[in-house]
Amino acid sequence: MKMRIHRGAMVVLAVAALVGFPLFSGLALAVDKHATEALEHAKEAVAHGKQGHADVLVQHAEEALKHAGAAAKNPHVDEGIKHLKEAVAHGKAGHADVATEHAEAAVTHLAEVK
Repeated sequence: MKMRIHRGAMVVLAVAALVGFPLFSGLALAVDKHATEALEHAKEAVAHGKQGHADVLVQHAEEALKHAGAAAKNPHVDEGIKHLKEAVAHGKAGHADVATEHAEAAVTHLAEVK
């Protein structure tokens, strides 16, 4: 009787592991995808800011903010979000140079997200 219970428990555990691992791996990949997307948009914001395109910088910084908000929270993401918000504010004011500095700082922090 005990052997049957242990065997049943092992089967349940094995099935749970096979189902649970891909589920949680998928969630981790989704978080990583958001961090990666945030970084790519922040880099685009920097590139356009260096060309003096404040309006396009704002578009990419706002998109980066959306992805950073969906990424896993950690100190680097939080700092990246702060700098992206500043980049948006300065970009909307037409200050491409200051907005670019903040976008560059956001890139630095978002690149540290592992």
